Amino acid sequence: MDTALTRLVGVRHPIVQTGMGWVAGPRLVAATANAGALGILASATMTVDRLREAVREVRSRTDAPFGVNLRADAADAGDRVRVMIEEGVRVASFALAPSPVLIAELKEAGVLVIPSIGARRHAEKVAAWGADAVIVQGGEGGGHTGEVATTVLLPQVVDAVRIPVVAAGGFFDGRGLVAALAYGAAGVAMGTRFLLTSDSTVPDGVKARYLAASVKDVTVTRAVDGLPHRMLRTDLVDALEEAGRARALLHAVRRAAGFRRLSGLTWRRMVRDGLALKHGKELSWSQVLLAANTPMLLRSAMVDGRTDLGVMAAGQVAGVIDDLPSCAELVERIMKEAEGVRERLTASR
Repeated sequence: MDTALTRLVGVRHPIVQTGMGWVAGPRLVAATANAGALGILASATMTVDRLREAVREVRSRTDAPFGVNLRADAADAGDRVRVMIEEGVRVASFALAPSPVLIAELKEAGVLVIPSIGARRHAEKVAAWGADAVIVQGGEGGGHTGEVATTVLLPQVVDAVRIPVVAAGGFFDGRGLVAALAYGAAGVAMGTRFLLTSDSTVPDGVKARYLAASVKDVTVTRAVDGLPHRMLRTDLVDALEEAGRARALLHAVRRAAGFRRLSGLTWRRMVRDGLALKHGKELSWSQVLLAANTPMLLRSAMVDGRTDLGVMAAGQVAGVIDDLPSCAELVERIMKEAEGVRERLTASR
């Protein structure tokens, strides 16, 4: 299926696997790339040295194009960009808008810049700065998300910019791909659907929790870090939402102490990182601590399998997914479904 995305990136299929922290590692990214889609490596939870190792590991597993996701506001963003350039990474993906200077540096080195955005004005801004494409995530998407549904946000962005637009939030099959193309998108990006594959390194017990979830079990909460965060509803989420400010602070301090030992961060660094994540929002001290520890809360579930101690970011599609195909099986199935839908639409004219 030839689209502006496949031509731009050089992949066979207009499908992107998003850069999920602790989930989108070398194995999943390589499996996605070998299936003909664009895999994106999540680097925010890696050191710079580990990022280089991970990029080389992906390269050892596939010859296909892939990308790396990084935080534009990270103190070492420049070092990470240099690693990507030196290692010949095809795509730079950003969760926050990269600066014009960063975009220019990447583009000069031949790296494609594809930021993820959640509002039309953000798409217009990065397009004006030189971004090659954008991933547009509607409110159905997992992790930090907005309030506008994909079906409303996507056509707004498609009409506003003249670069390829990739739709994210609520996609999991071939019908969704065709719907996104009908809106004017050049492809779809999926996180939860790729998390729930046999190539994902997420523990089996955690995958089982996702598969057992209904649509109503996926919620948006501000209790974790003060920002809208879509995830599976768990006892931890309930406890954070029900706790008063003093109790929440005590709860956060206890968890932060454990995560501090795990991560090696000092209290000063944790508070500084938490404050940096505020992005102008009014956060309580408990939320500041939890904001600094959000990556570790995710790690507890996604790496250690401790669903009682961690959080599980999830798109609403978690409630309609019931199997664990390989990436190759998933991509092939989506493309077959998409072709079938297009054939039926053509035949009905």
